[in-house]
Amino acid sequence: MANATNVRVRFCPSPTGNPHVGLVRTALFNWAYARHHGGTLVFRIEDTDAARDSEESYEQLLDSMRWLGFDWDEGPEVGGPHAPYRQSQRMDIYRDIAEKLLAGGYAYPCYCTTEELDQRREAARAAGKPSGYDGHCRDLSAEQKQAYEAEGRSHIVRFRMPDEATTFTDLVRGDITVQAENVTDYGIVRANGAPLYTLVNPVDDALMEITHVLRGEDLLSSTPRQIALYKALIELGVAKEIPAFGHLPYVMGEGNKKLSKRDPQASLNVYRERGFLPEGLLNYLSLLGWSLSADQDIFTADEMIAAFDVADVNPNPARFDLKKCEAINADHIRLLDVKDFAERCAPWLKAPFAPWAPESFDQDKWDAIAPHAQTRIKVLSEITDNVDFLFLPEPVFDEASWTKAMKEGSDALLRTAREKLAAADWSSAESLKEAVLAAGEAHGLKLGKAQAPVRVAVTGRTVGLPLFESLEILGKDVTLARVDAALAKLTA
Repeated sequence: MANATNVRVRFCPSPTGNPHVGLVRTALFNWAYARHHGGTLVFRIEDTDAARDSEESYEQLLDSMRWLGFDWDEGPEVGGPHAPYRQSQRMDIYRDIAEKLLAGGYAYPCYCTTEELDQRREAARAAGKPSGYDGHCRDLSAEQKQAYEAEGRSHIVRFRMPDEATTFTDLVRGDITVQAENVTDYGIVRANGAPLYTLVNPVDDALMEITHVLRGEDLLSSTPRQIALYKALIELGVAKEIPAFGHLPYVMGEGNKKLSKRDPQASLNVYRERGFLPEGLLNYLSLLGWSLSADQDIFTADEMIAAFDVADVNPNPARFDLKKCEAINADHIRLLDVKDFAERCAPWLKAPFAPWAPESFDQDKWDAIAPHAQTRIKVLSEITDNVDFLFLPEPVFDEASWTKAMKEGSDALLRTAREKLAAADWSSAESLKEAVLAAGEAHGLKLGKAQAPVRVAVTGRTVGLPLFESLEILGKDVTLARVDAALAKLTA
């Protein structure tokens, strides 16, 4: 099998909806492995299922790869020596290979109907035997084939599995042996002539000279079949070598179930819309089965590339933990240059996310508040609620916050705070803090208790960005007007 020299790996998704995070993790490990070895990443589109594939999903795939920062060496928009890289454009190739497999005796026509197959499977199960294909059409004579065709039966094409165990060394799981009775002859071409995944995937890997197949654990059971097909393709002069296989651990979701496309937290779009950074999301996904070191969870893509080896991947299932994903993303937000952070927040500072009128947005205020916001948010979409008090004519009051902060005596505290703030130096957040501190002392309150009514009066919420820096940026007139409005609401 292949070794680590001249590494060629592939990422070959189907364009059937938005990519999910398990698929992204597979792409990430292939990309990192190729970059670590100075090898080639082939991006291939498996779009032979016309009923499920769509051009919109194809465009989404390309857009997602670009957003994540993955560059590919061969594939759509890049080209390469093994083009085309969309399976729907390679049908003549698969037809030719299927004919060669039939002519060489590696495959054969199977005329069994679905009903016949079901009946024989049930009978095998009842007898306690394996219920895979029983080889009924494996050695039909020419006369038997003619008789089936005279009945008007159609046929699929089945690959003839060797009558021997298959042993291979999985890059993640070590040596694996599968007995022949557990891997029976399988279909490679449908009755309508359309090639199946079981044919097109290994054929493309062979023709594109893929050296390492890194893919999900769910495809482990198909590996003995593909190895047998590879051996046939080598004998036919189509393939050069059998690639090395590495099967990545399952990503588990809620209830310790395998994360599927149907799970809300699986869709890549969810993370893009919430404002995860691609580097934060990839950092977290890399930890689902791999780690840079025991004491370092936060690292860059370049650091991952320098260290990544598929042999270090843990074969055990990895659980997707949204809270940890958010925490790692928050760390990556802190690592951004403040100007970069401010620019990345831009989509959430305008329609349809922002509740304020476009003309109400003040760039100077945003530039001033951005460094403070950068230290407080976990995902970029949180910026909208955190800064809306700066751009709306009046704060959006959170009723729970109002009830929590505006207790008995809050009106007296607010009057004192207004008086102290009116006399404060508004060019200094520290001066504003001293004013509220003094107001609290006048009413026997510590700063934490004293600032809560002021924060809610001005921002509408009990939790938010650093208060006194926020007041300084908002300005004296607006702040005092909002304190007045809160007092009026309290005494109404």
